[in-house]
Amino acid sequence: MANRRSFLQSALGLGAGLFATDNLYAAPSAAQKLKADRRVNNGPVFNTPVITTDIGDLPYTMDGDIKVFHLTAQVVKRQIAPDKTIDVWGFNGTAPGPTIQVNEGDHVRVILDNQLPEPTSIHWHGFEDHIGYDGQPGISQEPVKPGGRFVYEFHIHQNGTYFYHSHMAMQEMAGMLGTFIMHPKEPYRPHCDKDFAINIQEYAVLPNNTVPNTMNMEFNWLVLNGKAGPALTPLIIRQGERVRIRFVNLGMDHHPMHIHGHTFQVTGTEGGRIPETAWWPGNTVLVGVAQSRNIEFVANNPGDWMVHCHLPHHMMNQMSSNVGKMSRMPGSSGMPAGVDMNTGMGMLQGTPGAPLGEDYGTSLGRGMGFGSVADMNTTNGPLSEPKNIASMQGMMGEMKPGKNGIEMGPEQMRNMMAMDMGGMKQENSDIAPNANEVPNFPQDVYMEGPMMNMDKMVDKPENYGLRPGWSQFMQGMMTFIRVLPPDKYDKVIARMKQANRPNDPYASVLSRS
Repeated sequence: MANRRSFLQSALGLGAGLFATDNLYAAPSAAQKLKADRRVNNGPVFNTPVITTDIGDLPYTMDGDIKVFHLTAQVVKRQIAPDKTIDVWGFNGTAPGPTIQVNEGDHVRVILDNQLPEPTSIHWHGFEDHIGYDGQPGISQEPVKPGGRFVYEFHIHQNGTYFYHSHMAMQEMAGMLGTFIMHPKEPYRPHCDKDFAINIQEYAVLPNNTVPNTMNMEFNWLVLNGKAGPALTPLIIRQGERVRIRFVNLGMDHHPMHIHGHTFQVTGTEGGRIPETAWWPGNTVLVGVAQSRNIEFVANNPGDWMVHCHLPHHMMNQMSSNVGKMSRMPGSSGMPAGVDMNTGMGMLQGTPGAPLGEDYGTSLGRGMGFGSVADMNTTNGPLSEPKNIASMQGMMGEMKPGKNGIEMGPEQMRNMMAMDMGGMKQENSDIAPNANEVPNFPQDVYMEGPMMNMDKMVDKPENYGLRPGWSQFMQGMMTFIRVLPPDKYDKVIARMKQANRPNDPYASVLSRS
């Protein structure tokens, strides 16, 4: 009996040992990873300045112990993509407006000057402060008339990712928003080596126009920090650094923001820092309208990783409505685009009776200012040259009539020379011989291939080393998290320093490198 008991105890002990050995090789849990990160980041900590690519910060002056910021509401021309400049409303020459960074405990004064043609006011989203400075027009303050001024005063006792925006709804849709960072009195742990802010917006702009339709409910230009891919500036990170990204959404849509190659922890909202015990892991975070979401991760996986909204239509530029059958083959059974929503819902119209054709259905795509029809007559002949140019204001705005016909401006000529159309045409071998007979074809080959190669048009130091032709596949709310090994990181930083750009959003990094 004793021998049997000894045998069982020995067997159970051996089994437990084997299980313990297996655990040595098991993948670490999220909690174990977090503890490891804290051990790595247990040195001195400080508040890392936030980088808002393509925008930068609002500078301040001191009046005694008060930080004084001057904010000017004005009409702004914003280039959102190569050869696409739109007329928006913003602050201090940019839309979104410049990021304001302060510290918990600061006394802050913001002087607003209104250079718009109509009244405005600024709401300080998430602030717990005096009602007189909340920015509610007609409620907490009188609207600031054109040419007028209003002074806001705050004693900062919060910390986290907040924002400011016009409290006139359509002005907000025209671009009037910005990020407001309140750094904590006691720096967050684990320490983040890089800290980025990304503003999320949408615009509805007709192809031959430059003014957004702020009344529209659908959008065809989706931008991050006021730029659409491939014009966005990447986030430059040295491999092994801990990174924080602050997403701020002040548009009309919710956005599932996704990063490639890494798993992050959600660490903050527009209500401030989340207690560490309540952080949750993921690689996609839903940023709702009027919300901010902070994520943190250790960038230990080298590569040029995308960060983008995962709504498929938000990874495109210049969308418009489709009508008629979505196929190039006459007589084929391509998917019909239809006409209007009422018809698609069965509320048929027509005298006498109603047609029953397969194209008598809902209109797909994005209506950008006019109703779609099933079939639209178009001319095969070219427009007259002046009308043709006038109809392409957004892309050909610098072309002007001259004594030798239509002439390009210097920048337009450079951009046209920089375009590489070689990769735009889809090769026959890339498409199946029977493609036109396959339901739902075409999808990602509507244009018979990717976009034109714009690598040279969007060339900047932060893009150094990207794979040739990368710009053909970046549209809408898409940019890169570039996790670079030390040697490649140093080369990119050296080029950024050499560029010596005024008001460089990366200035805080370049001064420390």
